Amino acid sequence: MINKEENKKQNTGSKPGNKPKPKFNVYWIYGLIAVVFIGMQLLSFTPKPQEITMQEFERDMLRNGDVAKIVVVNKERANIYIKEDRLSDPKYKDLTGKAFSGVSKDGPHFYFTIGSMEYFEKWINEAQESSARGEYIEVSYKTQPNYLRDVFGWVFPILLILAIWLFIFKRMSKGGGAGGGGNIFSVGKSKAQLFDKESSTVKVDFTDVAGIEEAKVEVREIVDFLKTPKKYTDLGGKIPKGVLLVGPPGTGKTLLAKAVAGEANVPFFSMSGSDFVEMFVGVGASRVRDLFKQAKEKAPCIIFIDEIDAIGRARGRNPNMGSNDERENTLNQLLTEMDGFGNNVGVIIMGATNRADILDKALMRAGRFDRQIHLELPDINERKDIFKVHLKPIKLETNLDVGFLSKQTPGFSGADIANVCNESALIAARKDKKVVGKQDFLDAVDRIVGGMERKTKIITKDEKKTIAFHEAGHATVSWLLEHAHPLVKVTIIPRGRALGAAWYLPEERQITTRDQLLDEMCAALGGRVAEELTFGKISTGAMNDLEKITKQAYAMIAYFGMSNKVGHVSFYDSSGQTDMAFTKPYSEKTAELIDNDVKNLIEEAYKRSNDILKKHKDGLTALANILLEKEVIFTEDLEQIFGKRQWKSHHEKGEEAKKELEKKKKAKKAEPKVKKATSKVVKKEAKKVEKKKPEEKKKEE
Repeated sequence: MINKEENKKQNTGSKPGNKPKPKFNVYWIYGLIAVVFIGMQLLSFTPKPQEITMQEFERDMLRNGDVAKIVVVNKERANIYIKEDRLSDPKYKDLTGKAFSGVSKDGPHFYFTIGSMEYFEKWINEAQESSARGEYIEVSYKTQPNYLRDVFGWVFPILLILAIWLFIFKRMSKGGGAGGGGNIFSVGKSKAQLFDKESSTVKVDFTDVAGIEEAKVEVREIVDFLKTPKKYTDLGGKIPKGVLLVGPPGTGKTLLAKAVAGEANVPFFSMSGSDFVEMFVGVGASRVRDLFKQAKEKAPCIIFIDEIDAIGRARGRNPNMGSNDERENTLNQLLTEMDGFGNNVGVIIMGATNRADILDKALMRAGRFDRQIHLELPDINERKDIFKVHLKPIKLETNLDVGFLSKQTPGFSGADIANVCNESALIAARKDKKVVGKQDFLDAVDRIVGGMERKTKIITKDEKKTIAFHEAGHATVSWLLEHAHPLVKVTIIPRGRALGAAWYLPEERQITTRDQLLDEMCAALGGRVAEELTFGKISTGAMNDLEKITKQAYAMIAYFGMSNKVGHVSFYDSSGQTDMAFTKPYSEKTAELIDNDVKNLIEEAYKRSNDILKKHKDGLTALANILLEKEVIFTEDLEQIFGKRQWKSHHEKGEEAKKELEKKKKAKKAEPKVKKATSKVVKKEAKKVEKKKPEEKKKEE
């Protein structure tokens, strides 16, 4: 068996113990030149004089008459020349004894440093006058340039600035992402992040995406085309050039794109719409061009642009009126690249946005974004599948009902469900539990929907009683009306900004009738009616309820056409691109009709809610007392007081409809057999008739 070391030897082809040779670098040449230059200066073979002090010079040389002359260089240094006949003196034997630094006979032989020229001249004159020999030594002055120092003084600052400049821009280019986007010289380069099968770090696939099966089917088709394009092209088909993912926040648009990157064995370019926008004019269009240039080189491939509304906003409707139209230039370039004269064979664009209504119409047309995949909020069954995905890494208690969790989270998106799972684990860890239980999930839902529990909130007994009757009024009316949402939970524990809250299970229906909307309005007014019936006065606690029903009533009349007086008209603009954005699309007389109808609708709902609570006042009081005692009540408490609801829930009706549909499908499958049997009987009878016809003709003759 070959071990790892032998494998390495075989792969590298080197002997054991030998290290791999370092690669050649051009900077080594510069370093070698610098070392040689410095070495030449340090190891110079030119004779060098010995340094002495001024006192030694006066005592040992000047007084003895050994000095031939003195040369002052650059007013800094005095070079001393000894007479040639005195060099043989034993005290000067060290001058020529050294192998490398021996001083020549011509000199200079010694030197000392001058501090001040005035002091030196005065001192040398006094020293020569006091000399017993009376010999006057010649003093000359000389200017000697230092070329090395001058060159170094000029070149070194330039080299230092150049080195700092190269270092800064090298760091900028490293931090600029793909294509050197941080380098000022490549600011127009694309900043897209490339994922391919060799270097991809994306570990998400379609098994990690739950609750959006229809969207996965359409996206799978694109992945399949990139893998096996011949299957489609043989029939004359063309792959869509663009796919736009549209849906509310948190429904899994970006996650689906990650799954495509994980599933497709093709290069995947990912970037955000805001990455195209820069403070420099023309950068956005340049980055679009560079992105598509890279994509064409690696085709077939996928380009994913997240939050495409950052550059795809309708042209001519820029909110910054009169400002630079850089976004529009970027959009124009994107439109040209997606479907212009250029050919982008094998390049598929994926975009994601939750504001499709503000996108430019030219961007949305066929040939650019051929398909729009809508990702809606998950229903109860889809939430169950999403919970199963996010519960995998969590340690759960045994027999935890995932279906119960999906029922407790109506209207939650996939991101909300992921947050619930994570929050429940944090709550369980805070309580020092080993596993996450059902109550932890309920606490997590309360925490996310209502906010943190405010235990320090000071509430008087009267306020608490008012809150209890208010929430009990909502619960009672919603329980006793057919189309109102059934209650899940009511609490009077303050959370966030709310003093009390009620959780309902909304019916996940596709269309809503007028009766259903009216029942919901009655349930919303139940709190205000309960306060008035019980205490004979009203409070500000119903502000949120009144805001909700007012908007709903105006929508019923002005948008849904549910008014006999106003008629079957709708003043709603679904495109969001109307030219009359700042004016009402109806007259003042129509506005007066709408206001009167809204007022009448709300008054009727208030009266109806009042009648229900008067009839069941005892049940209302009992429910409020239980709420004051327990602070939290559930569906079971309402069933004990009012009994079970008479009407089936929307989910139950949906399950019954599915069963009926399955029966019909089975019946259709059995139909061909019956048809075959009947057709055989018909043929036999037809043959008998044909045989009888000749016999009858003969009898007639």
